[in-house]
Amino acid sequence: METIPVNSKQLKYESAIAYVKKIREFYNKLIIYVVVMTGLAIFNFKTAPYHLWFFYPLFFWGLGLAIRGAKLFAPQLFFGKEWEQQKIKEFMDRSN
Repeated sequence: METIPVNSKQLKYESAIAYVKKIREFYNKLIIYVVVMTGLAIFNFKTAPYHLWFFYPLFFWGLGLAIRGAKLFAPQLFFGKEWEQQKIKEFMDRSN
């Protein structure tokens, strides 16, 4: 059985492409969210200004979008490469 050598630059490149695609998808969903919520707000104000029901989808869809954004962007903010290196060093020091 042959082993295929792993090119780390190629893996990093493919990982970067996948990450950029996720970011693009997130921004597309954000644009759709803004457009739809604007339309719902206009529709709500024109049809029933005394009952502001558009806040419900605004909140719940926005919450889902915020969670998706946090999952996408927060790992780099809190658990980036520096954090990984620090934890590896702590674990190695503890092992000795």
